[in-house]
Amino acid sequence: MKPDSFNPGLMAFLDESPSPFHAVTAMQRALQEQGFNDLDPGAPWSIGDRDKALVIRNGSSLIAFRMGSAPLSESGVRMIGAHTDSPCLRIKPTPDVRRSGFHQLGVEIYGGVLLAPWFDRDLSIAGRVTCSDTTGQRLSLLIDFKKPVVTIPSLAIHLNRDIHKNRTINPQQELVPMLCDLTDQTEAGFRELLLSQIHQEHPGANVQAVTDYELSCYDTQGAQQVGLRGDFLASARLDNLLSCYTGLRSLLDAQGEQAVLLVCNDHEEVGSASAAGAQGPFLHTVLERLCGDGETMARVLARSLLISADNAHALHPNYETKHDPQHQPRLNGGPVIKFNANQRYATNSETASVFRGLCARADVPVQSIAMRSDMACGSTIGPITSTVLGVDTVDVGAPQLGMHSIRETTGWHDPTLLYRALKEFFETEAL
Repeated sequence: MKPDSFNPGLMAFLDESPSPFHAVTAMQRALQEQGFNDLDPGAPWSIGDRDKALVIRNGSSLIAFRMGSAPLSESGVRMIGAHTDSPCLRIKPTPDVRRSGFHQLGVEIYGGVLLAPWFDRDLSIAGRVTCSDTTGQRLSLLIDFKKPVVTIPSLAIHLNRDIHKNRTINPQQELVPMLCDLTDQTEAGFRELLLSQIHQEHPGANVQAVTDYELSCYDTQGAQQVGLRGDFLASARLDNLLSCYTGLRSLLDAQGEQAVLLVCNDHEEVGSASAAGAQGPFLHTVLERLCGDGETMARVLARSLLISADNAHALHPNYETKHDPQHQPRLNGGPVIKFNANQRYATNSETASVFRGLCARADVPVQSIAMRSDMACGSTIGPITSTVLGVDTVDVGAPQLGMHSIRETTGWHDPTLLYRALKEFFETEAL
């Protein structure tokens, strides 16, 4: 698989997934097209050899699996984990702010957002809206305004001459998107605007009122190949939809007799402590239902391996000293194995060795990262899932720059290199 063949699908997925709900819907559609059946969590399951199925929680987390030919207690399960959420600005429940002739929207910070890049962008709004229809029934619908509907202009430098000296940003005061010019104080509020948008996107739903919503702002600029020779891929939400897509494609494309599973959790960027997050029971419950009893599940997990795929910090040419001199992953240098002595990553010597072997068989270069000893690192769903399940885990990821910015950058070759390693993981007979 070459980048020019693989990346257009990735870029289309990034563009059609402005929220975790949209990402899961896109993955669900791709899986259904390849014969994966939707499972109802509230109904009995009957799963046989080589069956393919998926299950969704909260509309924002997904597990898809393909059973193998051998009993799970003998084969274990090859698992890839990623997350569907990205740092962003979430619309508050009562967002309408009317002041100085403008209709603005109150937002709150979701995750560890780099705030400065959100200024002077053409922003849209997308996510899930829960409504009541004309019969009083509750339903949830996805919406995406698609066009730019809000913006956050910077303050002119003439009014803030010290802006380049130890700048701080107050999100309550400065990150309040402008929706429109306020010509009339009785102008419709945000919920009324949502209702109008729902009628446009879902004309057959007979929606009468908006009750609640989970909506985020996002940058309308799409994914692009950039650089003089096209060496880079720039997009919003590379962390971590890149891993979701490479894991999805690995599941769909892999040939073999192994039992394989993809889990994409929501809420990683805010700690994973939710019913849909990695600290919740979602994956454990699904595996338990596939295994049948506690002893069998213990045997299955003892023979299983999880690859936690979440992007890694590439070396930034303007900030070389931010990296340990011996650990400087490069864009287009291949997937990165993440190490941390304090268990912020779940990699150990054995699981790292397994992944290096996969990369060698797939003819994929591999890199390593450990943080400077005087700097803290982030974390992933890897340590959390490993703790919850007791499954051996390795943390890896494609290298990227600008992590948690409104727009991030990876190497043009890196998604394909990660895909080849993950596909090898799902296909190889012996690890």
